[in-house]
Amino acid sequence: MAQLRAPGGCPWDREQSLATLRTYLIEESHELLDAIDGLAEAGQRDAVTIEAGAIQADPAAVADLREELGDVLLQVAFQSQIARECGWFDLDAVAHGIADKMIRRHPHVFGAATAEHAGEVRDRWEQQKRQEGKGALDGVPKNLPGLLRAQRIGDKAARIGFDWPDASGPWAKIHEEMAELREAEARGDRAAMQDELGDLLFAMANLARHLGVDAELGLRQTLDRFTNRFGHVERQAESRWGREHKASLDELENLWQEAKQLEKLGQLPAAGRKRG
Repeated sequence: MAQLRAPGGCPWDREQSLATLRTYLIEESHELLDAIDGLAEAGQRDAVTIEAGAIQADPAAVADLREELGDVLLQVAFQSQIARECGWFDLDAVAHGIADKMIRRHPHVFGAATAEHAGEVRDRWEQQKRQEGKGALDGVPKNLPGLLRAQRIGDKAARIGFDWPDASGPWAKIHEEMAELREAEARGDRAAMQDELGDLLFAMANLARHLGVDAELGLRQTLDRFTNRFGHVERQAESRWGREHKASLDELENLWQEAKQLEKLGQLPAAGRKRG
């Protein structure tokens, strides 16, 4: 990376800055998530939770995961090199910094403290962060996808006791926010509708947290299902009636139901990902 950025190196790499690399970091992170999903689709859904020992996995999915991890690592090296050129820090300092943090926040492994379960570890982690002068929500990036950020904020607030005791709380909140959204709609108040819709989505993310499911993943899976089914609708509509035919809603709905049945039988083709 230093050679690419040096005089006589790559013109494109030399032009980049921390700001211009933001898009690539986001893109590479999402491609890594796609690779993880690909591993699950290849039958390795429990690979991330296995405790020890080698497991058999689809070689192509494993190679994809390795490649995407490398692309994310490249972004760390790239931005660390820019920081080095600015006289701030280098890649070694980044690695030492995270190693020191992990040691500091795991005294039950690297020190004399003990922890019997994961809950204790999380509590100690939050306590350590407060001792470092950080607020409960400081570790939640503003640039996270909305649903993921909502669930993380709810989780962080819950760790200091600001939460409903069970799922009945967010369920009641959802009904409350739906009523308020309908009232705003009846008034034609677009600003209020925007606010109430946000409140409703936040309440739903909190319900997901109480149910132990991932709101962001749930939405992504729903969008994948919709994309696959809609692809079938488009293909079949063109095949049966031609491109010039404007299908009625009933015709499209029949094709949609057909797609759902094929999906249940495992016969609906998945939409391919465009990979870089």
